[in-house]
Amino acid sequence: MIKTLKMLKPVEFKARHGGAREEGLLDFSASLNPYLPEWVDEMFERAKVLGNRYVYWEKLEGELSNLIGENVTVTAGITEALYLIGILTMKGRGKAIIPKHTYEEYERIARIFDAEVIKAPNDPEKLAEFVEGKSIVFFCNPNNPDGRFYPPKKLKPLIQAVEDTNSLLVLDEAFIDFVKDAKSPEGENIVKLRTFTKNYGLPGIRVGYIIGFSEVFKSVRMPWSIGSTGYAFLEFVIRDEFQHLKKTMPLIWSEKERIEKALNVKSDANFFIKNVGDAKRAVEFFKKRRIAVRDCTSFGLPEYIRFSVRKREENERLIEAFREFFQCSP
Repeated sequence: MIKTLKMLKPVEFKARHGGAREEGLLDFSASLNPYLPEWVDEMFERAKVLGNRYVYWEKLEGELSNLIGENVTVTAGITEALYLIGILTMKGRGKAIIPKHTYEEYERIARIFDAEVIKAPNDPEKLAEFVEGKSIVFFCNPNNPDGRFYPPKKLKPLIQAVEDTNSLLVLDEAFIDFVKDAKSPEGENIVKLRTFTKNYGLPGIRVGYIIGFSEVFKSVRMPWSIGSTGYAFLEFVIRDEFQHLKKTMPLIWSEKERIEKALNVKSDANFFIKNVGDAKRAVEFFKKRRIAVRDCTSFGLPEYIRFSVRKREENERLIEAFREFFQCSP
């Protein structure tokens, strides 16, 4: 019998992260840039050279800050950033206001750190009505899973409510690079979370950054969290000066418009949701055709699936599979 301590108990959650777990499928379940950087092989060779040492990225952090034009805190993706927010703001005292039908990790983090979770409408103006003194408000822009983006003007009521109550707005901008002509709002009580996982199509490399309260976040982040591969990746991103994004985003936008017309869907980001009646049944249908799509049940949308924009010939396979699915549907 395995001995357990009463103080050590697993935390149970109904949701888990999505994305394909089975190899060999054409993966539309993860919303990634389908075009890898030209320098990806060279980057992995550089990571091998760095692998026998501890890596310190303060210099790179400064170079990235200069490139972006804001002081940033480098993290192991947005996930580490969310845990840092939990450490700094929630333990035993926080109220976490979380919109319905959004990224489930916000609620997971809030419950880990014993924050009171308040569910609210996924609309900035309506969400603002729930903001009370010293709340932590999570807002995904563009939202995951539906891809809706709110420009700064539409976010004003929420930003004002946060400032009036001395609260904190955690603005998750993981997919903002996929939004055409997107602008990010300004405000004293805003923390912005961004990641390179999505826009460079390399989810296994955990590198992201926080904009806002840099000194505070650097005081609690985990040392060496991005490792040698993340360090090498950051070197190449800085050297690239985001040219890879400038080249590939127009290709994604063009395919996005084609999918919208073919499947009667709409999104501001590089992914869509569609009502298929029964998400689990649809996931299995597409899987038999060697295609992975995302079941949106964990978002509270059991009738919907989410799928991303990939390369033209891959998107053709998805469109054809959808036509077959609806022909076979009862």
